[in-house]
Amino acid sequence: MNRVYVCSCFGITETQVKEHAAAGACTPREIASASKAGTDCGSCVRRIQSLLGRGGCPRRELLEQPEPEPQRQQPAPVLRDAA
Repeated sequence: MNRVYVCSCFGITETQVKEHAAAGACTPREIASASKAGTDCGSCVRRIQSLLGRGGCPRRELLEQPEPEPQRQQPAPVLRDAA
């Protein structure tokens, strides 16, 4: 079995980081919460970040914003001839 260790302090592999990411961990901090990777010496944080990639998870601010209400169109004004 070929294991590529990302975090040697806690023995966390690339596969484990990818599994945590698939389960919803979007940031190195969330990976750390799930596995402790990156919480000791910190040398693996950049590698974890590269495994997660950019834009893989939606930004939290966008998720927390309420949906905008659809705009209602105003009826067009009726123009009458001045007779």
